[in-house]
Amino acid sequence: MIVLVSGTALAHGLSALALPVLSRLYTPTDFGLLAVFSGALSIVAAAACLRYDLAVPLPESEDDAMHLLALSLACACGIAAVLAVAVALAGHQMADLLGQPALAPFLWLLPVGVLAAGSYAALQAWHIRRRNFGRLSRTRVAQSVSSVAVQIGLGSLSAGPVGLLLGYVMNAGVACLALGGDLLHALPRLAPARMRVLAREYRRFPKYSTLEALANSAAIQLPIILIAGIAAPSEAGYLSMAMFAMQVPMALVGTAISQVYLSRAAEEHRAGRLGPFTADMLRGLIRAGIGPLIAAGILAPALFGLILGARWERAGLLVSWMVPWFALQFLASPTSMALHVTGHQRRAFALQLASLLLRVGVVLLAAQLIPSAVAEAYAVSGAAMYFIYLLAVMASAGVSARGLLRGSQRSALVTTAWAMAALAGLWGIQHMGGLA
Repeated sequence: MIVLVSGTALAHGLSALALPVLSRLYTPTDFGLLAVFSGALSIVAAAACLRYDLAVPLPESEDDAMHLLALSLACACGIAAVLAVAVALAGHQMADLLGQPALAPFLWLLPVGVLAAGSYAALQAWHIRRRNFGRLSRTRVAQSVSSVAVQIGLGSLSAGPVGLLLGYVMNAGVACLALGGDLLHALPRLAPARMRVLAREYRRFPKYSTLEALANSAAIQLPIILIAGIAAPSEAGYLSMAMFAMQVPMALVGTAISQVYLSRAAEEHRAGRLGPFTADMLRGLIRAGIGPLIAAGILAPALFGLILGARWERAGLLVSWMVPWFALQFLASPTSMALHVTGHQRRAFALQLASLLLRVGVVLLAAQLIPSAVAEAYAVSGAAMYFIYLLAVMASAGVSARGLLRGSQRSALVTTAWAMAALAGLWGIQHMGGLA
């Protein structure tokens, strides 16, 4: 975890340092187009490997894991090829369907991005299995450097939103090169017949988990696409900027814990220790992440306009609304693999389908009743859904609420300290503003 967190912290630190520059090179509308593009890409990429990538860490045999990796990559290539044909034949219609005709000239990047994102997910699962955490950490730094360099470079040339889009795709592309280069030697040892056997053996993943992943990604991304069309692309830009800010503690700690959890969950389940193991992970997440999220919610309205420019103050306000959502997601997402390890793929799919229906429904309802607060309504729906999801994860792993809260006094003190520090910082910012 320390190795992963250090690399991720440096990578996100570089991205955060670039934000004040990017927010002045690109407009909220440009970021809105990025939000719609990345949303569409994320929905398709979630199922690009047909979720066979989740199975890579599970078999005891190294040879079977390699064949599952190859199967995952083959699925990603197939999905990207189908999408490329669709873009070539109906790119303008797809852009109109997304509610953003201005995206049409850039949709050729969509199949490229899906292939890169799917391949990255599969290769990351392989290196998690091998516990190559140092390599994963170094790769994240390379991803951030390359992505930021492209976005700043093209933004300086006034290239428009293509700079943001190309930098976004570059992030996963660089990771594929860094993680997959030394695996080519394994190609001659692959047996298509064994891949077919494993595809049948792990068929529960494409059968249930693919639909779950699509529903999960669509529940997050589809409302943003709808908000861009209902309100304006700039509103989606504010929303995506706010989500980036809230994802920093999740990326720094939550992703690292998620990958450590994934590397050990199957082993702990076989040994009958999944419940205590999951409870320990959740307690660690509470201590490490809830305080910073609360502090971000307190400070963001004052800091966004100060750091990113006056036109981004709306994004800071949205951060405050997102605190409950991301706090619950911070707990549920890293340990959600418990649903798959314990064979509850159907339950996971049902949860994600409910999330999709709830969140899209709330956005559409808010668009009719309170159109000026549709983004806030989306944030509230996220909090409600992740609360339900967390309860389901705990039930699948055998973690009780009483057992989780036992010994949580230290977590409460840490969280309170973060909140008090943030309030003091807010007072200082307002006091200096008053003096100015």
